Amino acid sequence: MTDVETLTHEALELPLEQRARLTERLISSLDDLSKEEAERLWAEEAIRRIAAYEAGHIAAHTAEAVHNAILTRLK
Repeated sequence: MTDVETLTHEALELPLEQRARLTERLISSLDDLSKEEAERLWAEEAIRRIAAYEAGHIAAHTAEAVHNAILTRLK
């Protein structure tokens, strides 16, 4: 596993509140990027996610399923 994969795996094991805080900090760290750099990084991430999906490493979920799962958690 690469360092990013290891960190991702460890981050996904955190409780929801800690994952949310980590996500906020990571996103805020992108604020210093130029628009072009941010777009390039998001495009690279999209390419990685598509490749992972096509390789069968991640599953796709409909927006409705995601929405319903969120509503269930909030109950």
